[in-house]
Amino acid sequence: MKVGEARSAAVRWVVQEARPAMAYRGAYFSGSTVGLSEEDELPPSSDVDVVVVTASDAPPVKPGKFRYEGVLLEVTYQPWAEVDSVENVLASYHLAGPFRTDTVIDDPTGGLGELRTYIAPRFALRPWARRRCLDARQRIETRLAALDTSAPFHEQVTGWLFPTGVTCHVLLVAALRNPTIRLRYPAARKVLTDYGHLDLYPELLDLLGCGHLPARRVQHHLRELAATFDATTQVARTPFFFSSDITAAARPIAVAGSQALIDAGDHREAVFWIIATFARCHTILATDAPRLHESLAPAFHAALADLGISGTRDLLDRAEAVARFLPRLWLVTEEILAGNPEITEERQEP
Repeated sequence: MKVGEARSAAVRWVVQEARPAMAYRGAYFSGSTVGLSEEDELPPSSDVDVVVVTASDAPPVKPGKFRYEGVLLEVTYQPWAEVDSVENVLASYHLAGPFRTDTVIDDPTGGLGELRTYIAPRFALRPWARRRCLDARQRIETRLAALDTSAPFHEQVTGWLFPTGVTCHVLLVAALRNPTIRLRYPAARKVLTDYGHLDLYPELLDLLGCGHLPARRVQHHLRELAATFDATTQVARTPFFFSSDITAAARPIAVAGSQALIDAGDHREAVFWIIATFARCHTILATDAPRLHESLAPAFHAALADLGISGTRDLLDRAEAVARFLPRLWLVTEEILAGNPEITEERQEP
């Protein structure tokens, strides 16, 4: 399917399902498809991200991933309060990106258009680009510092894994590229290659512990994850913010997407999402099927053991290693900012 066809289906969903809500304020595209043209093929392991903006400060739980007219959509509700300050959005590494281009689907109040009008000509200004890099760095620091060692181990793993992966986002933001979620490691490798800093990449992998893993081990862990994933989808009942990522509809991303990376020779890059999905499955299983959680846990722990992680102490040690790495990461980030030809010193008028 072409990206343009998929976007058209998303627009129809917004018109039919989102727009009638009383608190509806508009909608826009986000995520990895923002940088694709209408004629590009939508990869089988990609969804179309739609953000629905609402006047409610407590919006409903996001629908997440679901099929609509054959397209895998991921819909998130966003309170208008999160985007009511144009400067705050421009300084936010995960909010600013969609507004550098025309991603607005529907804008009945004109507020989203105002965001684009303000952000687009300022997005590539050096001070704002640097502020977004700092925003990503601060997310690493604050979230690793908040690692809850009293939480169940699978939740501790999540608490370590995601901020560790934001090291990739710091680099992507400096290069003015999409801080993608699942494909952050291959995307960061491309940035480091383009800017002559590929020597940093093994350090990013080593912070995860996957730099040494052969493809056969990663393939083994993906097979084990697939079994855990399929078992989890059968018993999941309790809603979590990531619940729609652990469904039959999401399997092409969670499982097939990881397989595609392995097949392409990027087995180490597949590890991030394999572990993330394993941990999420066990968060669901621990609540909805405790016995199944216990019986499937050895496969999860075996995957972690291959990363050199067997308990909380290892996670804390890895968090400290990330903290020690940040100054070196920041030096490279500053060099990318300095060498990025897209970054300008003066505002470019639209």
